[in-house]
Amino acid sequence: MRKTWQIASRDLGAFFSTWMGYVIVAASLMITGLLFNSYALGNDPKLSAEVLADFFYFASGISMVAGVFLAMRLMAEERQMGTLVLLFSSPISERQIIYGKFLSAFIFSMILQVVSLYMPALVMVHGKISIGHIAAGYLCLSLLGASTIAITLFASTMAPNQLVAAVGGSFLTVIFLTLWMLAKVVDQPFRDVFEWLSIHSEHFVPFSNGLVNLKDVVFYLGLIVFFLECSTRTLVGRRCQG
Repeated sequence: MRKTWQIASRDLGAFFSTWMGYVIVAASLMITGLLFNSYALGNDPKLSAEVLADFFYFASGISMVAGVFLAMRLMAEERQMGTLVLLFSSPISERQIIYGKFLSAFIFSMILQVVSLYMPALVMVHGKISIGHIAAGYLCLSLLGASTIAITLFASTMAPNQLVAAVGGSFLTVIFLTLWMLAKVVDQPFRDVFEWLSIHSEHFVPFSNGLVNLKDVVFYLGLIVFFLECSTRTLVGRRCQG
């Protein structure tokens, strides 16, 4: 655990020591704020719960995009800078490297979620919503962001540079996003399988309405662990190849 945290703290510091982390935070807050004021609040009267649900809908997309940009550099940058050999020669396992890097991006994404709390707080001040609704929505944003980070980290372990990692992570994320569309044109049992694998539609809606289902939490956690383990096996293969 100590070595995993050492990797995480090193990479977390890199987000704050370069322009990239600040740009991601600023862009995410600006876009989310614009969507919140233009569409979630809008000009038409809405119930506070509806405004909050719309906020989480828009914020979920921003959370996933931010996850791609946070994770694309995690392993691809090591390869570009030639520091991957140093990691391989150190007494650190592949799993510690992958989980440490994932933890750094996840912590940064959580910081991004915290600084966006002022928007649902405005809804609470001027309307009637529950703390539970906010907590459920932010739990989903955290799980969606973590899932995207894990998916893009897997792409980053295979990509030769950050651009390819971003494209690969985006492609895989879009596949999981659009599986619900494929589910509408196939027969059973594939329909249920594709709907269940879609990371946004079926699993996201209960959270945005303030409901937390254990099966949805387990789905996101399973998806995260699956891609982290795939990244670990990919890194093991690269270390064996030298």
